[in-house]
Amino acid sequence: MALKITVLLENRRAAGKNPALLTKPGISLLIEEGNKTVLFDTGPDSSFQHNAKLLNVNLATLDTVVLSHGHYDHCGGVPWLPDQTHIICHPDIVHTRYAALFLPGCTKRIKKLSRDNDYSRHRTVFTRSPIQISDTLLWSGEIMVPEPQAYGVLGGKASGHDYVVDEGVLIYTSPNGLVIITGCGHRGIVNIVKHCQQITGIERVHAVVGGFHLRCVSPLKIWRIKQFLRTQKVDYVMGCHCTGTWGRWWLPGTFSPATGDVLTFD
Repeated sequence: MALKITVLLENRRAAGKNPALLTKPGISLLIEEGNKTVLFDTGPDSSFQHNAKLLNVNLATLDTVVLSHGHYDHCGGVPWLPDQTHIICHPDIVHTRYAALFLPGCTKRIKKLSRDNDYSRHRTVFTRSPIQISDTLLWSGEIMVPEPQAYGVLGGKASGHDYVVDEGVLIYTSPNGLVIITGCGHRGIVNIVKHCQQITGIERVHAVVGGFHLRCVSPLKIWRIKQFLRTQKVDYVMGCHCTGTWGRWWLPGTFSPATGDVLTFD
């Protein structure tokens, strides 16, 4: 059985693909495995649907939508999903959140990063715990981090630093090891990989695919990530979206999936 990933939306368009394909900051991946079809993230708006039509992808056959976390570039397309869509996500996805500038003695909000989605229209499963989607597909649930990093602030009743606690990943357990599919990697690629190994009991990691959030991190931090992935003997490192040119430059050999690409894992 093979895992097929179609990149419906990403920051860039793959070389040689239809120029009518839209590209926007965000990510949306169609996951096909056996008789299961899962949409991982929706991007910021309806662009994923536009591109699906151009790529001859039938979204009417979706079994499940998995939302990695509550930033608009990952769940902004929820209003365009049909009513009663089966959605899996963390309960904190509903929080209002903002990018912020942290100054001595004060915090200044810069930009709203969330969308006010109506999840009551759908068959939404809010969970902090892992959920088995099929025999080989698993939602990670909440990823524990020993030293979380703030990526802005929360609004409303949940005010405070935003550690993106709601971020989870999709895991495919292949005969060659785990294929870990990330949205942004806010919780840290090392923490994410260790969490997936712990909840599955599988140490071997075949591939890590998605956003790694390495656009502005220090060379030392990327070096440590590189050493960790090398120690794990990961076969494929496929960083896109928020991995950025900087992150890909420091991770030589990294393939960067783009809008229109199709990836297959046996």
